[in-house]
Amino acid sequence: MKSKVDVTALADLLRRAAKAEIMPRFRRLDRSDVRAKTEATDLVTVADEQAERMMKAEIARLWPNALFVGEESVAVDPALLGRLKDAELAIVVDPVDGTANFASGIPAFGVMVSVVFMGETVAGIIYDPMGDDWVMAEKGSGAWLRRPNGEAQRLSVAAPVALDQMVGMASTGYLPKDKQPQILANLSKVRFLASYRCAAHEYRTLAAGHVHYLMYYKLMPWDHLAGTLICQEAGAYAARFDGSPYLPHHLDGGLLIAPDKASWELLRGEVFTV
Repeated sequence: MKSKVDVTALADLLRRAAKAEIMPRFRRLDRSDVRAKTEATDLVTVADEQAERMMKAEIARLWPNALFVGEESVAVDPALLGRLKDAELAIVVDPVDGTANFASGIPAFGVMVSVVFMGETVAGIIYDPMGDDWVMAEKGSGAWLRRPNGEAQRLSVAAPVALDQMVGMASTGYLPKDKQPQILANLSKVRFLASYRCAAHEYRTLAAGHVHYLMYYKLMPWDHLAGTLICQEAGAYAARFDGSPYLPHHLDGGLLIAPDKASWELLRGEVFTV
């Protein structure tokens, strides 16, 4: 399914915004350039704000009929998030995913965008400013690693393995407090648990076949729409904890992604027992 947006042009915009507004500020932020939003670990920097401002203006020029939903725009106008469900065409932007890493000088952050058409995610792009490449997908066309010189490599998730051999990432901080102890104990059943504090790189890692699962509980669209589609196009099985499809307007209900449905069901039953 081709989106209503030129995905190549959108990918180029992410790269230009990163080079103009993000990378010049990496490891060069003053204290005044960083502030907390909802809590101490929920940060925003001048790079987030300026990159989103640049992308918003360019998207308005190229696709004037698209609803723009940016993480920082929603922070200013929360009502904007509610318009996503009914928008015919929307472009959802995370200008700097992994802001805490970026502000700490850790080179694990990314720029993410997704295209939503009639309530369905139809395209997703994750740009890595450090590696200067994209992983991207349009619905029905596979997932691809693309480089600025035109090189392209099709991505595929890892083959399924036994539970005690699974390596993956889980964001446990937003789980219900009464469920956290049991789930953390259950994670001893897998081989390895990690968190990059950056969904952009976690999704890239699963789509490229290097890990076997991802789990998130809080579902903000700029964090998860692009990566979920990319992983699905790379062959993954993704669903909310109740087994229902993850849709752009969902903000909770958990999200679990695995190489296939059998692995998903095993992880859901043995580990993520919310």
